[in-house]
Amino acid sequence: MANLSQPKMSRALQRRENVAGYLFMLPSLIFFIGFVVVPMLICIGYSFTDANMNSKTVATTFVGLKNFIELWQDEKFLEALKNTLVIVFVSVPAVCLFSLWVSSSIYHLGGAALSAFRIIFYLPVITGSVAVTVVWKWIYDNYTGILNYVLKGTGLIENNINFLGDERFALWCIILILFTTSVGQPIVLYVSALGNVDQTLVEAAQVDGANDIQVFWKVKWPQIMPTTLYILVITTINSFQCFALIQLLTQGGSGTNTIMYYIYFTAFKLTEQAGHFGYANAMGVMLAIFIGILSAIQFKLGKEK
Repeated sequence: MANLSQPKMSRALQRRENVAGYLFMLPSLIFFIGFVVVPMLICIGYSFTDANMNSKTVATTFVGLKNFIELWQDEKFLEALKNTLVIVFVSVPAVCLFSLWVSSSIYHLGGAALSAFRIIFYLPVITGSVAVTVVWKWIYDNYTGILNYVLKGTGLIENNINFLGDERFALWCIILILFTTSVGQPIVLYVSALGNVDQTLVEAAQVDGANDIQVFWKVKWPQIMPTTLYILVITTINSFQCFALIQLLTQGGSGTNTIMYYIYFTAFKLTEQAGHFGYANAMGVMLAIFIGILSAIQFKLGKEK
C-alpha cells in the first residue's frame, strides 16, 4: 500500500513546490506583464492607426497597414535602417571577436592581474552613458579635441577634422564608442566560460599532438558556444537600440540617423502640429521584427554548431 500511495504524495509535493515557485515569481511576473507585455501590445495596436497628439486633441483612426507601407517609401527611414544595419554588422562581430581574443589572453591569469583587467574593461559599462559621451565628445572636438591634436602632432593630418560633423567619419565614430562600451560584459562572460572548460579534454588533446588552434577550435569552442550565443544576441539587441550616443553627439545629423533615433524624432521632435505616434510605433514593430529575425538566425546557427 505504501508503494501505491507514493506517486500520489510525490505529485502533491510537486504541486506545492510549483505553487510556491509561481508565488515567488508573481511580483516579477506582474511587473513584466504591466511594463513590458501590455506596452508592447499597445505599441502594436497603435502601429495600425494614425495616432497623433498635440496640445489640444488626441486623434486615433485605424489605417491598417498604411504606416508599414509608407515606411518602405520613406527615404529617412531607409537611411536609418541602413545606418542601423551598418552599426550591427560591424560592431557585433568586432565586439565578439575582440572580447574572445582578450579573454583567451587573460583568463589563465590569476589574482590581482585578472581582476585588474576585468575592472579596466568593465568600467565603461558601469559608467553613465552621459559621462562617457561627454568624454568622447571632447576627444572628437573639432578645435580642442585630443584626437585631432595627436593626429596633427604625428603628421597624419594637416588640418583639424570635424569627426562628428563629417558624414565620412561620424557614423564610424559612433561605432567606435559603442564598441568600447560593449566589450566589458562579453569579456567577463568569456573569462568565466573559458575558466569552466574541462581541462582533462584540453590535456588529452595536447597529448594527442593538437596545437593551440586545434585545441581551441575542437575542444574549447564547443564548450563556450552557449556563452557566445548569448553574447551575440545581447550585443545585437544593444546595437539595434543605439540611441543615447546619437542623441547626445549628433542628433541624427551627419549621416548618423538610426531607427531608434528616428522613432524618437518622429514621435516627439517633429515640428508639425502633432507627433506621429502611430507611424513611430510602426517603426518600433519593424525594429522588433528585425531583432527577432537576427536572433532566430543566431540561435539556429548556434544549435547547428
